[in-house]
Amino acid sequence: MAMDPKGSADASDDDMDVDALVEQGQELVDAIFRRRPLAEIKALIAAGAPVWYQDDEGTSPLHVAAYAEDQELVRFLIAEGALWNAVDNLHNTAGDIAVSLNNDECYQLIRDAGIRSEVLLRLLAKKAPEASSPLHLILKATDSTPAGSTDAFLNTTLEYTKDEHGQNVCLVRVNDKEKVGVMMGWERGIMQETVSRLCADHPNFEDGLKVLNVGFGLGIIDTLFQDMSTKPSLHVIIEPHPDVLNHMRERGWFEKEGVRILEGKWQDFTDSEDLLGVGGFDVIYTDTFSEDYAELHRFFGHLPDLLEGPDSRFSFFNGLGATNAMFYDVYRHVAGLHLADVGIDVEWSDVDVFEGDVDRWGKTREYFAMRTYRLPIGRMKLL
Repeated sequence: MAMDPKGSADASDDDMDVDALVEQGQELVDAIFRRRPLAEIKALIAAGAPVWYQDDEGTSPLHVAAYAEDQELVRFLIAEGALWNAVDNLHNTAGDIAVSLNNDECYQLIRDAGIRSEVLLRLLAKKAPEASSPLHLILKATDSTPAGSTDAFLNTTLEYTKDEHGQNVCLVRVNDKEKVGVMMGWERGIMQETVSRLCADHPNFEDGLKVLNVGFGLGIIDTLFQDMSTKPSLHVIIEPHPDVLNHMRERGWFEKEGVRILEGKWQDFTDSEDLLGVGGFDVIYTDTFSEDYAELHRFFGHLPDLLEGPDSRFSFFNGLGATNAMFYDVYRHVAGLHLADVGIDVEWSDVDVFEGDVDRWGKTREYFAMRTYRLPIGRMKLL
């Protein structure tokens, strides 16, 4: 450490190192922006230029490579450790930029890097639970508000009301000024299509399906199950929130024929006779609030024990990474791979959830910013 004549620190080595990295990172971004030869880019990185660098606008080397539509450079930067999910100040990833330029090759390189990263880090997390990926930190709320903590959510009062459009909503207050949607009326179209694809042509439909739903919310999907031309022979609902349970009591769900309500978190019941004693469900659906992908992945692992057989079907509310198109695409593939690991093939279909006025839901729609919902239907693989 350099010292001035009075013995005080002139500048720390750490500060100089940071300044040097910033200078090298900016030089790398500028070189890519100026379309310098790949050999020159490689030399800068070999000399220590950080591929993870982002300038004041949030622009990274990978962003600029995507703008340049340089497939070879994109591949090289990813191999050198460029952050596939870094977002600029406009909340765009390099993959979003590739999409905007209709460059499928660059987009797939970046998206596939994300898939590899998430799958690898999920495997590492099994051996070292503290391991987590950058995207996992986005999907997993790290705050202690009801939007990010299951315990906080279960101890926070919910509000069942109607919005200014007269549509039913369920809200939770996350701070003194803000409420977010636990379940919203706009999801009805998704739920209708989900029930149709889960049940309509099921070979056991006429005998009455055995249905398991995790998370009641507004009761949209459970009502749709009950409104089928042949009611379920058994309809099990797992719900932990006391306000939701009171809402269900007020509306007579505890007295409905064939309906069995398990009060608690799904983690409390997966190994219980309440579920295993059923002999397998024909249809399983899950839509929880304030749980991250790690918990959904954990739920996947229980499906072989809970589904009745190859005719059984599974779906979940696919809001994974749904504030960004590329994150949404990455986690669709990751979920498909993880379901394949437990013997379930997934078919995806599109549901248009754009209802004309994109601002009609305000902040309560922020958890799902996509125009198109990717609906998963899982079936057990035939052996």
